[in-house]
Amino acid sequence: MARRLAAVMALVGSLLLSGCGADLGTDQNGQKVASERIDKHWLVINYWAEWCGPCRTEIPEFNALNEQLKGDKVTVLGVNFDNLQGDELKKAAEALGIKFTVLAQDPAERFELPPAEALPVTYIIDDKGKMREQLLGEQSAEIIMDRLKALRP
Repeated sequence: MARRLAAVMALVGSLLLSGCGADLGTDQNGQKVASERIDKHWLVINYWAEWCGPCRTEIPEFNALNEQLKGDKVTVLGVNFDNLQGDELKKAAEALGIKFTVLAQDPAERFELPPAEALPVTYIIDDKGKMREQLLGEQSAEIIMDRLKALRP
């Protein structure tokens, strides 16, 4: 009886723990974006579109920011405003030279992000999954770094 109870408790525990961090779907290459990559990380989520001039201008800044923040518990993510999927998403990201992870699924609901009224728009999410800032318009790596320094303890 004790063994059976222990087995049930272990199963329940593993089921509960498996729900702690939900994955963010797939990226522009069809690879799973596992929760382990983002749990307890600050997130910089940039919404972009191919037709958006300022989006095109700021992408090299987000590429540089992504490199600068490696190993710093901050993850740079992109989301295509037009909801491109599969090969279309991959081709668009490649055409713009995006080197950071682009999510195929919009995480707006998960992080309770307000609808984007204009592009580009960037959100800073804290390590508990709470939106801390919405930045409208073209951003630079320096501006994002300054905002992160001001917001992070």
